[in-house]
Amino acid sequence: MELLKTYRRSLAEFTDRVEQVHPGQWSATTPCPGWDVRTLVNHVVNEERWSVPLLAGRTIDEVGDRYDGDQLGADPIQTAREAAAQAEVAATSPGTLDRTVHLSAGATSAEEYLHQLLAEHLVHGWDLAVAIGADPTMDADAVAEAARWYSRHVEDYRSNGLVQPEVELPAGAGEQDRLLAAFGRDPDWAP
Repeated sequence: MELLKTYRRSLAEFTDRVEQVHPGQWSATTPCPGWDVRTLVNHVVNEERWSVPLLAGRTIDEVGDRYDGDQLGADPIQTAREAAAQAEVAATSPGTLDRTVHLSAGATSAEEYLHQLLAEHLVHGWDLAVAIGADPTMDADAVAEAARWYSRHVEDYRSNGLVQPEVELPAGAGEQDRLLAAFGRDPDWAP
């Protein structure tokens, strides 16, 4: 299925960017208000860690607080690699897409949840890239898949305060810039 391919690409792209973080960049500013690079990477690693038990059918109560706080430890890059590998196995295991995931918002299809994670990896991968001066180009197929999904959910994200207001773009902006703007990112952001 295309979703699994694009999810894998977004996961690999994010992990590749984490591997490009130099030791002095963990405290660098990101486009996420109040988040430095370490906080941003910790957030995504936390999401990846949560995805493993949630995709296996566990509830939030069953998982508890085991993923609270710092997930990165002394070797953030290795930790991010391990979390991504575990998340990929959980997402691509046979039958995963047929499952129901128990999120704080309620019972959700695994397919819907993977779309959320796809968007999370793409947008925060861009955040990370621009924060550390890496190439911020996202996988075009993953962007298209995330944009199709997000167009059906943008109002929910906005009404729940999960994204900043959409950024106005010039006519003719590309699909990546339109996706970023819809998530409240200025595609021209620089540290």
